[in-house]
This record gives sequence, C-alpha cells and structure tokens, in this order.
Amino acid sequence: MEFIELHLGSYVISHGFDKNNKEKMTPIAAEKFGKKLIAVSRIKSLSEKYILTDYVDGRWIYWEYKEDFEDVKKLLNR
Repeated sequence: MEFIELHLGSYVISHGFDKNNKEKMTPIAAEKFGKKLIAVSRIKSLSEKYILTDYVDGRWIYWEYKEDFEDVKKLLNR
C-alpha cells in the first residue's frame, strides 16, 4: 500500500445525507497541523484547501492541509 505524508489540521466529517438530501457534517477544529500518513487509495479528491478521504464505515473526511496544492498534486502523480 502506498502512503503520502502531509500536515493535516482541522477536518469535517460527512456522515451522509438526511431525508431532505442535506449533507450531515461534523466540523472538528484542530489547534495546529500535525503529520499524518494517508493511504493514497483512500484519497478521493484534492482542492486548494481540502483533501477528501474515505473512511471505513462509509463516512467521508475533508482534511485541511498545510502543504502547497501543486506539491501535493506532484506527490500523488509520482
């Protein structure tokens, strides 16, 4: 399994949708960024602010990351 190392901070957990098709979200604030290894196979999307990963039980997690977007893109394309 391939991993990348990033500095991740605050995140938002998506628990799916309610009966009105509104996404159920839980924001979690972090005081600072910390190093984390992420399995590349769990990464679903990358934006300038968030990296979206899946979780074992069907949840999605939007992580804030410290690195530059282009640098993360290069890590994923190697």
